[in-house]
Amino acid sequence: MRLTLEFGGGLELLCNSVKIHHVDVDLKTGEDKLSMRDLLTWIKSNLIKERPEMFVKGDSVRPGILALINDCDWELCGSLDAVVEEKDMVVFISTLHGG
Repeated sequence: MRLTLEFGGGLELLCNSVKIHHVDVDLKTGEDKLSMRDLLTWIKSNLIKERPEMFVKGDSVRPGILALINDCDWELCGSLDAVVEEKDMVVFISTLHGG
């Protein structure tokens, strides 16, 4: 499944300072849909190069990270159970900034 992933607000530093990623995510065997839960697991395994604890907590994004699916807050789409479809854009923005 081809997706565009964007990381902002400092999260791009966890992905080799690359802000936008065009990725192909393979569905789990026997699955015909990709949930945000599965996508987060894929991101943690394939994109996050260091300090994954700054991005995920348990099986979700850390508090203070805004997740958008096609410019819609993921909480309105079903959070971890939200289904991501071919060519969707998923954006993660940290709302916490150091000072």
